[in-house]
Amino acid sequence: MRMDISVVIPLYNEEESLPELYAWIERVMKEHGFSYEVIFVDDGSTDHSWDVVKELSTKHPDHVRGASFRRNYGKSPALNTGFRMSRGEVVITMDADLQDSPDEIPELYRMIREDGYDLVSGFKKKRYDPLSKTIPTKLFNATARRVSGIHNLHDFNCGLKAYSSRVVKHIEVYGDMHRYIPFLAKQAGFDKIGEKVVHHQARKYGKTKFGLDRFVNGYLDLATLWFTGKFGKKPMHFFGLLGSMMFILGIIAVVIVGALKLYHMHTGAPYILVTDSPYFYISLVLMILGSQLFLAGFVGELVVRNSPRRNDYEIEAEIDTVTQ
Repeated sequence: MRMDISVVIPLYNEEESLPELYAWIERVMKEHGFSYEVIFVDDGSTDHSWDVVKELSTKHPDHVRGASFRRNYGKSPALNTGFRMSRGEVVITMDADLQDSPDEIPELYRMIREDGYDLVSGFKKKRYDPLSKTIPTKLFNATARRVSGIHNLHDFNCGLKAYSSRVVKHIEVYGDMHRYIPFLAKQAGFDKIGEKVVHHQARKYGKTKFGLDRFVNGYLDLATLWFTGKFGKKPMHFFGLLGSMMFILGIIAVVIVGALKLYHMHTGAPYILVTDSPYFYISLVLMILGSQLFLAGFVGELVVRNSPRRNDYEIEAEIDTVTQ
């Protein structure tokens, strides 16, 4: 059954906030007459979060659904699971810690349905997080804007986002790539991406799960996403080019070392053996590394060629008119 809105909420040890969050969502939905479902995805919580979800589902069987992981896998698998379960025309994601306001849902819904956006990301312009989180977040977002080319977003990692149902069914969120869902959507061809300033609240229960490791991993994931998006289907364009350049530089270096020795021999100047020159060994290393990179490109092409998804493309529309 199709409905207006699916709200996907990944959670980890948020038992205290869940009843209050659902009551808030329920009030907003009823005020605006939306048909809706709330999908709680428990990411291996060690408290009683899943028991709270089951209780909410018993009280509101038409609106509350859920899934529980056996262990903690991370936010990205939780979101991906929620996306696969969703049935709404518009999918809203938000965190379970009450820092995202459900009052933003109607306007996010309108921007998707009426303004025609594929994805709308929240922007917490005024934050109530500690400096240890806000400063790394600003650096991270500046880098993400430059690498992704989505220059109108200021908060890639905001948990409050709205998506057209087409987007969530055509992207795969894996690893820790939830930070870059707008980038994933853009790579899948959904480039009408907007932003809305949203209200941010101080955490009411529990403690933040942000750490330095997430900041460092964020940059590594961004580099991975950029590289696979640009060279994932044509690895030889990267490895082959880099390997060829290094091999050619190695050849040129060997020729120069040999030519200098011959010149010194011809002019009677002192000279050393080619194998005594450190530049000879540097040139050998360049040629060996260049050959290995070139071969890595070949191996990459073989892997891509034999991938079952090598011809998977996002088709937006198709006309198939047969004339007899």
